[in-house]
Amino acid sequence: MGLVLYPDDGDTGSPDVSWSYSGFAAFRERLAEAEGFSLSEMQGFGGDRPWSEVRTALEPVLDHPDDGGGDLSPAECASILVRLEAIADQWTREGGDRLLRQHVEDARRLAGVLRFCIGKDVPLAFL
Repeated sequence: MGLVLYPDDGDTGSPDVSWSYSGFAAFRERLAEAEGFSLSEMQGFGGDRPWSEVRTALEPVLDHPDDGGGDLSPAECASILVRLEAIADQWTREGGDRLLRQHVEDARRLAGVLRFCIGKDVPLAFL
């Protein structure tokens, strides 16, 4: 069992990206670290720090239930995309272990799905 992020366009042939729940948790934790904070310190993730204290374009995907919780709009996808691509580029320049390379691949796949959502003007769904 896992998590799938996909364009909510009704077409099963559209691109998607999937993770195990633990894989998605590790991916989001690394994204949060790239933004200068630990996801585990945030409200909803075991900590007390409110999201109002954090400024990141990635908040819609970081502070989202693993499944359900509503779709992300094409506008949210666009703001996430810009920052996600910058982080993936940074991670690529850093090089690193196998897990970091997997996160780069995941970020690039998610970026492709976000680009598709923006281009088709459809929301990003979590399942």
